[in-house]
Amino acid sequence: MKDSYDFSNTKRGSVIDPEGKTRVTVWVDDDVLAAFRTRAIQEGKGYQALMNDALRLCSYDSAAPITMESLRRMLRETIHEELRAG
Repeated sequence: MKDSYDFSNTKRGSVIDPEGKTRVTVWVDDDVLAAFRTRAIQEGKGYQALMNDALRLCSYDSAAPITMESLRRMLRETIHEELRAG
């Protein structure tokens, strides 16, 4: 290990540029999060990627606006279907 390091040319921020993605804060029910994390471990994927896939699928189902309640319902239905199948 060196005695000192030169950080004068470095930039603050994430290491990877998340092109095409936006960071948001979302409150998710504990049971929904636990189900996605469990499924993620089984599939060897990240739970956030699985949640993104589920949201993408739900967004194409209809032209109706998505409410918080309908989003929760769709996520729960998707999780329960996956748990029954897997």
